[in-house]
Order: sequence, then structure tokens, then C-alpha cells
Amino acid sequence: MTDSRTLLIVEDDEAFARTLRRSFERRGYRVLVANGPETMAALLLEGHVLNYAVVDLKLGQASGLACIRALHAHDPATLIVVLTGYASIATAVEAVKLGAAHYLAKPSNTDDIEAAFHKAEGDVDIPLDGRQTSIKTLEWEHIHETLADTGFNISETARRLGMHRRTLARKLEKRQVK
Repeated sequence: MTDSRTLLIVEDDEAFARTLRRSFERRGYRVLVANGPETMAALLLEGHVLNYAVVDLKLGQASGLACIRALHAHDPATLIVVLTGYASIATAVEAVKLGAAHYLAKPSNTDDIEAAFHKAEGDVDIPLDGRQTSIKTLEWEHIHETLADTGFNISETARRLGMHRRTLARKLEKRQVK
């Protein structure tokens, strides 16, 4: 099984995984799908050679970061792209440290993901004077980081942030997070 375009999708949203699978298959990839860390581990034990992987950051109650570590340990040459509705600087840094080549916020499509595979190398010419981060973005990143720290427990996150649980729930609804 040494197809040079073998892709693993680790995604718990079945409809989204199916859509990604079809799209990548139309582009000539051999696609395997896992709905979580356990299914992914079983595929790795079968000896599949993976050239590419797309890993959702939040897999039900599990973290995609563990999947990134396992994929990188299995084969450091696998190009891993993290796809998440919970984008934050903290999780992006951790994903890259664990072996991800790129990190994309949802919504992202097949074109975005495939482009990320081809941009696995860093770009020294990227402008350093990007736009300022807004207060809303900083707030969202802080909320997300706290959510991740609490295992996505809304009540505990609200307590740690010093806000009412319903206020936090409303903020999360506005972001349409998956």
C-alpha cells in the first residue's frame, strides 16, 4: 500500500468527512476515514502508508492533538493539516509542535486543504506587520483556550472566565462553533 497520494481524514462529523472524502477521491487521492483516535489507531496498526492527513481538533470528547502526535510518531513524513472550528494561537502552536504542517480554521474546503499540503514549508517573506488583532478575536482565543483546558465543559469554562454560563453559551452560539 504505497500509493503516493494516500490521505487519512480524522473527523467525527460524518457528513463533513463524507464530503471531504468524495472531493479528495475526485482529485485522485486514496482516502481513509477515521472518526476518532481509536479508529485512527486501528488504521495505523493495519500498516497503511499515509502521505497526508487532515485532523479535526475536536473529536467529540477527544483531542485531535493526540492524533497528530500518533500520526507524526507513525511516520514523520506524513503532511498533517489541522482543521478546526476552535482556532486559537495556543492550539495552533501545539499542533505544529506535535508535527502538523499547517493549521486551518473552519470553514475550509478541499482547495484550502490541498494548498496547505503544498505550503508545508515556512515562508520567510511573509509580512511581519499584519493587521492588529481585534478585541473580539483576543476574547474568542481566550474563551477557546479556556474551553480546551476544561475539556470543553461550558459550566467550568464560564466559572473560570468569571461569566454566567448562559452568557458564554450565547457567545459560542454566535460563533457557530462545531
